[in-house]
Amino acid sequence: MPETELTILVGTTKGAFLLRPESAKGQWAISGPFCDGWPINHLASDPDTGTIWAGGGGDWSGAGVWRSEDGGETWDVTRLTTGEMDTWAANDPEFAKMIGWTESELPFGDRFSQIWSLHHAGGTLYAGTKPANLLASEDGGKTWERLGSLTEHESADTWNPGAAGLVLHTIVSDPENSRKLWVGISAAGVFATEDGGKSWERRNRLSNAQECGHHDHPAAPRDGETGHCVHNIMRAKGAEDLLYQQNHHGVWRSSDGGRSWDDITNGLPSTFGFPIRVHPRDPETIWTLPLNGDSIGRFPPDAAAAVWRSRDGGESWEALRAGLPQEGCYFTVLRQAMAGDTCDPAGIYFGTNSGSVFASHDEGDSWDEIARHLPTILGVEVMARS
Repeated sequence: MPETELTILVGTTKGAFLLRPESAKGQWAISGPFCDGWPINHLASDPDTGTIWAGGGGDWSGAGVWRSEDGGETWDVTRLTTGEMDTWAANDPEFAKMIGWTESELPFGDRFSQIWSLHHAGGTLYAGTKPANLLASEDGGKTWERLGSLTEHESADTWNPGAAGLVLHTIVSDPENSRKLWVGISAAGVFATEDGGKSWERRNRLSNAQECGHHDHPAAPRDGETGHCVHNIMRAKGAEDLLYQQNHHGVWRSSDGGRSWDDITNGLPSTFGFPIRVHPRDPETIWTLPLNGDSIGRFPPDAAAAVWRSRDGGESWEALRAGLPQEGCYFTVLRQAMAGDTCDPAGIYFGTNSGSVFASHDEGDSWDEIARHLPTILGVEVMARS
């Protein structure tokens, strides 16, 4: 089999970083920061061409998508909205000269402040924003259009922001049918389209509402639906639309593309967490990283880190701790900060808000810290090239 070249794509509060293995030493080389130090929430790539995209921004810079067509050597940005620096520069010629600013009309004005998620499927690059919008680009991120049918959904007036705002944070596609998409919005839930974004269906229904009981937490399931504060979703490999989600209040499984959801939290130490990951070949193997709850710190239970794995689709769980800190561990792993490769055995990677990246090359049985002291890590993805 041809050797796989891995690049770990890391988004942080101070730019994007790339990690590549140094095979002779068993260590990883770190390059960056890229993207002029912008906050980078998420990255995506096209392994066929080596193109990498990084989405982010904020109140100061406005939102934008950075693009590298040479594996991270050079980067260009497509700015999408204005930020505070535009106001400053428009009123201060000296400041404008200092930062190289020239007045220009950006395509979305001040409609949103950040790119929160990216996804490349079927030749289209998608982007989710804060506040929640879905964008699409057919030319590799150079120009963009807004898919207004999502934000015009009949339920839109009931969407509520989560703690980080009203964000479209996850975009998932069917690899065999790129017109079939799912998105996650906090706090509005899961939405699906089967016509490339022309129409959308809200999919949060519980499979058996009577068994879920009563919860006082505002993000808990109620009224026959899962909690709308979905944190991350992922589709399993295979012909069926098997989805998993980590919610603000539990881990859930859907065997029908999100039309109904089963609670698979039992056996985990907490209902709270951010990321979910599915094995690249086995749809019954999943990983998540529980935290101790939003009101008591959002760090690993008992301050001992563990990735939890299920080999049977969530029927049972086991804690994977080898190589992870077991004392005084107070980091948080955010929703987009866990990724995987397609190697055999599958590799799993996650980044922390304390600036570490951990890697497992044996499907979670053991872990190594491959980077430390980076800025707060917001997103982790893998580009694998043969």
